[in-house]
Amino acid sequence: MAELTTLESLLEMGFDRNRAEKAVANTGNQGIEQAMDWLMEHENDPDIDEPYVPLVGNVQGGRADGQSGTEEPTLGDTATGTAGGDGSLMNDESGGQLMTEEEKLEQVKRLEELMRVKQAERRERERAEELEREKQRRRQGQELQQIRQKLQDDDMKKLADQRRKEKMEDKMARQRVKEKIARDREERAQKFGGGGSSSTAASSQPTQPSPSSPTSQGPPPTKKEYEECRIQVRLLDGSTINTVFKAQEPLAAVRVYVQMNGNTPEGQDFTLLSPYPRHVYTELDMEKPLKELGLVPSAVLVVIKK
Repeated sequence: MAELTTLESLLEMGFDRNRAEKAVANTGNQGIEQAMDWLMEHENDPDIDEPYVPLVGNVQGGRADGQSGTEEPTLGDTATGTAGGDGSLMNDESGGQLMTEEEKLEQVKRLEELMRVKQAERRERERAEELEREKQRRRQGQELQQIRQKLQDDDMKKLADQRRKEKMEDKMARQRVKEKIARDREERAQKFGGGGSSSTAASSQPTQPSPSSPTSQGPPPTKKEYEECRIQVRLLDGSTINTVFKAQEPLAAVRVYVQMNGNTPEGQDFTLLSPYPRHVYTELDMEKPLKELGLVPSAVLVVIKK
């Protein structure tokens, strides 16, 4: 019984002749498995359906000297016979037995089963590769989220440090003013607290301004007035937005800004909260200026549901 050639087997399985010939040629006619592997790997190539052009071999003995020679077998010849051990072709007339239809069907079934196994292995390999790519995308997403969270935490920490620094500067300025007032009171007490002749003598002399009097040293330093207020708002999903308002703008301006630029659901009623110290702002507070609410020069607010 003669076995089907690789090309015949591929044609029996329904492959296009052009593709089948390319598979046989590119695998060196090494067998049906190699040819099917090649077809599955290159089925999406843009040039897979371009006409197949077989390589033209040299003619043995040459033709230039007028001697006759034997041409090398073509791929079409391979489809009609089987290769012998010495590389020559054995066609049906040299002793090969034609296969019956039942034998052809049986061989095609075996090849189709082999094709299904190959395709299943390929699909399993593609699923494993897709799973690995998905894991990689998730790892990258988690790393990106961690970086964003760290940047947000750093911004919050910087704002908190800046606010503490500004409060400390205000406190030190108030302390310096208090100390100066105390010194002025003490100097005035020492100057006008004496009695007897010294008081009389002092009264007979024209009053000279004391070098240490408040008038000679000028007015005490005043607290810095801020015209703007930097507000950071933490939204419901944990993200933050930043902007700058005028110190005299009402708190309602901040709420309107959150409604326009935040990601709160449409129709969601919310209010604002100051975490340090904790204070939930009411509708009455919404009409008060930011300066009056103690939010100048900077503050952190949190959006909460009503």
